This record gives sequence, C-alpha cells and structure tokens, in this order.
Amino acid sequence: MSKKVLVIASHPDDETIGCGGAICRHVKEGDDVGVITLTNGVHSRDNANDDDIEKRNIAAEKAISALGAIWIGAGDFPDNKIDSVPIIDVIKFIESFKDTFYPNIIYVHSPTDLNIDHRIAASATLTAYRPEPKESYEEIRFYEVASSTDYTVKQLDKKFEPNLYINIDAYIEKKIEALKFYNVEMRENPHSRSYEKIQSLAQHRGSESGMNYAEAFEVVRRIIR
Repeated sequence: MSKKVLVIASHPDDETIGCGGAICRHVKEGDDVGVITLTNGVHSRDNANDDDIEKRNIAAEKAISALGAIWIGAGDFPDNKIDSVPIIDVIKFIESFKDTFYPNIIYVHSPTDLNIDHRIAASATLTAYRPEPKESYEEIRFYEVASSTDYTVKQLDKKFEPNLYINIDAYIEKKIEALKFYNVEMRENPHSRSYEKIQSLAQHRGSESGMNYAEAFEVVRRIIR
C-alpha cells in the first residue's frame, strides 16, 4: 500500500543532498512525497537580494520535481537565524500541513548537525509529531547533509549514527542530476558538498551495508500500531 512521505528541510537543497535517492525510490514504489522548506536559504548571505531568492526558488522547484516529489510548503523563517524566532512558530508551521498532507514516514535533519537551522528543524519536528494518541505516523528518520552533519564533533554533541541504509543504486544518477539545479550551492572537489564527494558518501554508505550506493538514516522513532 502506498504511503505519504514528508521531507522537512531547513533550506532548499537539503532535501536533495540528504535524501534525494530515498525520495526517488519512494516515488518509484508508488509513495507520495511532499517537501516542506523552512527558509529561502539565501538571506543570510552578504548582498543577497530578491533576484537571488527567486533563483533559489526556481532551482528548488526544478530539483524537487526532478526527484518526483511535490514542494508543498515554503516557510519564510530567517536563514541561518531560525534560533532568533520562537520555536513554537516553527512547530506551528510544520503542524499546519497535517490536515492536507499527513505522513506515514517523516524525514528531517539530524539534531547533531553543525548548522543551527538543522538542529531547530529536528527539534520542532519531534515536537510537532510527538507521540500522542491522535498521531498515526509510523516513523521519523534523521538524514545527513554534507558540510553540516559531517562537520560536527563529539565534543560539541553526539554524532550521527545511522541504523537504516536505503539502496539507491538505481537512483544515484537521478540524485546528482537533481543537484545540478542547485549548482550555485555546490562546491569544488574535495569539498564534502561537491558532486564527487556526495557520490563518494553514497558509495561509502553502500560499502557499510553491502551495496554499491546507499543513503544512511537514523531512525529516531518507529511506532507499530
């Protein structure tokens, strides 16, 4: 039976970097995938303007569509400054989509990430989907984002510890193609946010799980009713 899958990303491009292959696989298997972004991913940069925001929005629309998902919501929280607003506002924004797109599976950032927006997204999501009797989702999964999840250290917080690996052998090329819509956000090799290193990470996660290419996740909550 098909499922509804919700992906929550602090910035447009996180969804593709973190779980683009899994999104493709969910879609191929008949699931409906909706993406919520919290910020425009641009405003914190020097000299950013409305044109930059529009370009990022166009890139997001194309990338998310290329993965087969639907962009169902875009928040206007301050980029890289979500900690400057009450977290209840973020929680309420995430909760506002429950009536129109209630998920079976939820993907969100790891709370161990170096990026503060990622940490708040994780905390707000866990609060929005706290395990009350009225909730009926099945699973929440943390995903990793190159140049954030890999940049944290144990002295700062716990590190990402994956316990779920999803085979993306058939979808790695589609993930890389979708990332090209965010080309301005990508970096030169050997930066971890380069095309080469994102593909290498998928190979590494694959080698950890007996596959060629995989994306890794940390299942934080699984509920069987």
